[in-house]
Amino acid sequence: MYTTTVIDTSPAPLLVEFRKPSSILREQDRPSPLRILGNGPPGTFVLFPDGVKVSLPTDQIIFVDDGDGYARVGFGGMRFTGLEKGQLVAVRAREMLPLDQLSPARSHTMRLDPFRVTAIVVDGLRVWPAGSGDVPGGPG
Repeated sequence: MYTTTVIDTSPAPLLVEFRKPSSILREQDRPSPLRILGNGPPGTFVLFPDGVKVSLPTDQIIFVDDGDGYARVGFGGMRFTGLEKGQLVAVRAREMLPLDQLSPARSHTMRLDPFRVTAIVVDGLRVWPAGSGDVPGGPG
């Protein structure tokens, strides 16, 4: 289980709540005496019990929590654009790290399966699913 607050999220610009049960996996950073430019940070994933592993843009993450049996991830520089071709889509609006700490191969669009997500919250307001309000008992 991975429960850490990296930056205060009151509120996170973009917060994604994943379906129960889910958890966070963060790959270990492998320090090297040689500085590798443009390699990017270690990977971050949401894991589901059916074996699905959802890759997330680690360099955009400002908050992670999976302490209640489901993953919640806050992104600092991503903007939610809506549902496109059956997927929830967010795009990079700004970089959170200096360019020399980012991989040139980084993705600029995050696409998520709506079946794996229970809520998208933007600036503290739930925007997806539309009109859902708060879900008693958390995502499920």
